[in-house]
Amino acid sequence: MDNLYKLLEKIKKRPAIYLGKTSIFSLQSFLDGYYFARREIGISLTAEETEFQDFLQWIRHKFNVETGQLWSSIILFHSADEKSAVDRFFTLFEEFSQQQKNREIAEIDEVTTRLG
Repeated sequence: MDNLYKLLEKIKKRPAIYLGKTSIFSLQSFLDGYYFARREIGISLTAEETEFQDFLQWIRHKFNVETGQLWSSIILFHSADEKSAVDRFFTLFEEFSQQQKNREIAEIDEVTTRLG
């Protein structure tokens, strides 16, 4: 099975193939099903899957939302329609991923500096 981020890349290229229709709620349901299936068959989360779970909090912080809304609802609220919300998801996810990479690089630099 591909890792989660490779799977998201595939969905980004051809969302209707994976989601049935280009809908932010279909994407949310797909990812919920993905996590559910892994749990049901006893597969532990990968580092990427664990990192992705931080995406909801990141979205809430980015849009200054303090409710219990799902990331899909928050993104849709800030989009024109469900299709543009899917496009926005991938833009936001890329931003999230880049921030995670930058944070990891900074942590490695800090450890290297301390050890150096």
